[in-house]
Amino acid sequence: MLQGFLVAVAAAIALSYTFGYSYLFKGIRETYLRGTTGSSIDDGTYFPSHTIAKGVPIPWKKDSTYNKKSLPKDFVEDLKNAKTASFLVIKNGKLVHEEYWDGYMQTSKTNSFSMAKPVTVMLVGKAIEEKKITGFNAKFSDFFENYKNIEFGKNLTLRNLAEMEAGLNWDENYNNPFLPNAKAYYGKSLEEAVLLRGFKAEPGTKFEYQSGATQLLGFALRKSLNKTIAEYASEKLWQPLGMEQNAEWNTDDFGMEKTFCCINATSRDFAKLGQLFLQDGIFNGEQILNKSIIEEMHMPTKLSNGAYGMGLWINNDSATKHYYFRGLYGQYIIIIPEKNMVIVRTGMNKNENLDQKGRPKEVEKYVHEAVKIFD
Repeated sequence: MLQGFLVAVAAAIALSYTFGYSYLFKGIRETYLRGTTGSSIDDGTYFPSHTIAKGVPIPWKKDSTYNKKSLPKDFVEDLKNAKTASFLVIKNGKLVHEEYWDGYMQTSKTNSFSMAKPVTVMLVGKAIEEKKITGFNAKFSDFFENYKNIEFGKNLTLRNLAEMEAGLNWDENYNNPFLPNAKAYYGKSLEEAVLLRGFKAEPGTKFEYQSGATQLLGFALRKSLNKTIAEYASEKLWQPLGMEQNAEWNTDDFGMEKTFCCINATSRDFAKLGQLFLQDGIFNGEQILNKSIIEEMHMPTKLSNGAYGMGLWINNDSATKHYYFRGLYGQYIIIIPEKNMVIVRTGMNKNENLDQKGRPKEVEKYVHEAVKIFD
């Protein structure tokens, strides 16, 4: 019986490597063998990474009312039930509320998950501003010539990738370990997981949220630089924004950043990204990112039914209009222009309630509560 069991295990391992599923072993090691059932906001240290180095820190100024107004008890209970790690509110450029739970604190770095997507778009925008890339209408095949020979590939633009209109052969499923998200997250090679996927539709004809699209955008960005994407993020965002801590951007085994995911940073530093949008790309008197890029990113697209721009989710249907960075399990940087307010929420909410446009209803609730208390 033991011999038969060992033969079966050996056969399973051989088959997994033959059919490209060897990443499952890392997935099992970094989840079940650590006592969890999936990815988490504390995953960062289990993967290789590049440092996004800070420069001279510029700490947040605290408002005179900082932490003097308590969140309502029922709202706090909702946050706790949703396994919230942090909840921060910035009003008029100053920190008015900052609260942490479950052992997380001001210096805790957590996984951004898909909040990295708009960061990638921001960096592409910066590369366009610096003429390293001709524009969002540039063809992906300008960076990877073989795409000219792939069906639909020759028509793919960077804009299609940023707006989630790429038409990739990609099923955005976080629960099935045999689908591409798991391979991109746990696998050794992003090139193997993403670059060879192919297409199922003509780019620019349908909105479909696909992590592979932002990873392709990252490949194009990396090819336009003479440095890593993390180094570019440090130079163009972390240093000029006066981030308080270094961040870590997880990579595959070959040093390619997971641009669809996985910037590990503090909530205070995440909030700086939101503040940059609120101030039209200006921070500390310096134009960090061109205003036109900022505006383009939060301009809703027709194919998304007004719910998405370029990396950012948008809710102009709400009584208080807002747009936001969004990551798996409820990582949010929420920008509320009319209230001059930024909200950051991190945590492990696995039960988001979505509206008809695929947006989490929790975000609108956070906006409503923060405006009611701090406006």
